[in-house]
Amino acid sequence: MRPNVRRTTLADIAQAAGVSVATVSKVVNGRGDVAPHTRTRVQELLHQHHYLAPVFRHTEAVESPTIEVQFQGGLKSYVAETLEGIIDSAAESGASVVISKASHAPHWARNLVSAGRRAVIAITSVYTAAHLNELARSGLPLVVLDPLHLPDSRVNSVGATNFTGGLAATRHLLSLGHRRIAYIGGPTMAVCNQARMHGYRAAMEAEGAPVPDGYVRPGEFTYETGLAGATALLDLHEPPTAVFAGNDEIAVGVVETARTRGLRVPENLSVVGFDDTSLAQMASPPLTTVRQPLREMGGAALRTALRLANGEKVESHHIELATELVVRASTAPPREGSRA
Repeated sequence: MRPNVRRTTLADIAQAAGVSVATVSKVVNGRGDVAPHTRTRVQELLHQHHYLAPVFRHTEAVESPTIEVQFQGGLKSYVAETLEGIIDSAAESGASVVISKASHAPHWARNLVSAGRRAVIAITSVYTAAHLNELARSGLPLVVLDPLHLPDSRVNSVGATNFTGGLAATRHLLSLGHRRIAYIGGPTMAVCNQARMHGYRAAMEAEGAPVPDGYVRPGEFTYETGLAGATALLDLHEPPTAVFAGNDEIAVGVVETARTRGLRVPENLSVVGFDDTSLAQMASPPLTTVRQPLREMGGAALRTALRLANGEKVESHHIELATELVVRASTAPPREGSRA
């Protein structure tokens, strides 16, 4: 996102401070021949007006622009595979990448600019309107990967066809003969979770399959949510015969809960995940899941960030890459007598 925000100039600061442009320039460049009280006054005004030295003038000619990649939470399979795509694309483009945990300390965006960053890519991070405003004032473009929340429709983002993926996962279970299908997902307000859940509901409605109370269980995109959600579902008077999980971690938690109760997957309970991380292939049994092209998404985010950093326009604020159902060993037709 690069809104039309007028940057404060040295002349603006000089006029406000009642000094010459040359004096302000000396303060900005750390020169010592400025009176202490004048330096303090100028520095206060620089801070108040969010002044940034025009570092881009010096970095435009640098062959290796540096992109900041931020993520929240642990370095899980989803993040790791997305990072691989970003790093591979950066190597191909001659760009450098700095990876960090998201931290929105005071003046964090200005500090990134001062460190020579040209753009920010956010993975599984939450940005408020205040964060976006600070990025805008700093002139730093932002690209969000698979956004959890979008406080501003102008934010550039890269994601996958989450609704289509949810539709495909649920249709697969319906085609096997399941009717009692539940959904365990991530945060209720997360954009990607909403799309996956709506895909699930659309498939159920089209088939005329009811969604009983308690069959949709939001949480976090974690193994623990899978454990807790499956426990609640299997305690119902009419538990589901199949579960569509909002990601692979949740799905593995569902499989583990079934195991502890003496239920076999897929003989007693079918499970579908989402993402197709390495976790899906290593699970026992290997997970049927919806593949998100995570590496390709990372590459698309890096290329978009570079274009924005170079002042180029992008055709769309949001890029969606196609999902694909990958059928493995965690789904099967329901046992006779369990259809409803």
